Amino acid sequence: MINSSDILHSKVLIVDDQKVNVLLLERMLRGAGYTSITSTMDAGGVFGLHLKNNYDLILLDLQMPGMDGFQVMEELKKIDPDGYLPVLVITAQPAHKLRALQAGAKDFISKPFELAEVLARVRNLLEVRLLHKELHEYNNVLEKLVRERTADLQEKPRAGPDARPG
Repeated sequence: MINSSDILHSKVLIVDDQKVNVLLLERMLRGAGYTSITSTMDAGGVFGLHLKNNYDLILLDLQMPGMDGFQVMEELKKIDPDGYLPVLVITAQPAHKLRALQAGAKDFISKPFELAEVLARVRNLLEVRLLHKELHEYNNVLEKLVRERTADLQEKPRAGPDARPG
C-alpha cells in the first residue's frame, strides 16, 4: 500500500534551462515535504542521471538549448521501453501538449503554472509510479512462484490411470 511518506521520499528530477524555474520548482517541492529532489540545467545529462538514480518522476521543460525535451523523452524510452516513467512536461508552449503526450509524457502543465496544480499533478503521478513499481514486483514474485511450482510438478512421478494404491 502506498502512503504519503513513500510519495514524499520518491526521487524527483527537475530539468529546465532557466535557473529561476529550477529554483522555484525545488522550493515548491521541498515546501510540500518532498525530500529527494535533484535538478539539472543540462538536458543532455538526463539519460545518464536517470540510469544512475532511477527517478520516480521527471519534471521536464520542452524548449531548451541543445537537446530539447522531446529528444530527452526519446532517449529515456531506451532505458526501459515497457516501463512506466512519469514525465511531467512543463512548458510555456501549450501548443506542444499533444505532441508531448504522444512522445511519452504522462501529463502536461503550461507556464505560468499554479502551485497547487503542480503539487497535485506531481503527487498523482508519483502515486501511479509507485503503484506501478509495486505491481511489477508482485508480478515478479508470482512468476517465480509459478516457475517453482511447475518445476516441482515436473519432478514428481505421475500416477497413470492404471496405477493402484499400494
